[in-house]
Amino acid sequence: MTSRHADGSPIRVLIAEDEELLAGMLEDALNFAGYDVRVAHTGTKAMGAVDQHRPNVILLDVNLPDFSGFAIAQRLRNRRDSTPIIFLTARDTPKDVRDGFLAGGDDYLTKPFRLEELRLRMEAVLRRTLAGRAEDAHLLRIGDLTIDTDAHQVWVDDSEVTLSPTEFRLLSHLAGNPDRVWSRADLLRLVWGFAVDTDTSLVETYISYLRRKLNSNLIQTVRGVGYVVRTPRPS
Repeated sequence: MTSRHADGSPIRVLIAEDEELLAGMLEDALNFAGYDVRVAHTGTKAMGAVDQHRPNVILLDVNLPDFSGFAIAQRLRNRRDSTPIIFLTARDTPKDVRDGFLAGGDDYLTKPFRLEELRLRMEAVLRRTLAGRAEDAHLLRIGDLTIDTDAHQVWVDDSEVTLSPTEFRLLSHLAGNPDRVWSRADLLRLVWGFAVDTDTSLVETYISYLRRKLNSNLIQTVRGVGYVVRTPRPS
């Protein structure tokens, strides 16, 4: 069973399922098999869990209480998130299956299903996608922000944002270490190469540049401490 990466870390699974009994059964079984599992019972929480947990595969119920699994898949694909999706649903008409694949699904499993079949389908999807995702390791994604560290390109949603080399280094450092607060001295040392916290407003100036260009509050100020890029939380 493909439950771990080549480096030994567990493969991360997000279960988006509003039937608590089924979600709990899947969570227990996959945890036992060695996966790192998170569960979300609504579409809103599922979107937040994608940003926080960064799953390697999503088991996505089509009929969630707030919005459909098809809508979640489309939102993820629209923001260049290629995380493989296996739809779980009682809807098995040809139109439903077609809609699932058109929305960006990688597989489609109708309820009721055997746990062994789900595990085999997960393994097949992961074999196809893990190598490709490793090739995408140069892409940083947080919320609607995508950074290509190889091509030195940045997008917000589908709009490319032009940054100077220093702006790009600063943003890449913050986004590459989400939810960690960095002091001005840290950033001067790691981004600009200054050995000491010199009396300069460089950090503040470039944070202001980034906020204006990204038109976003993704970079937050922790008063008296420093700056941080926060992963979006479920609303």
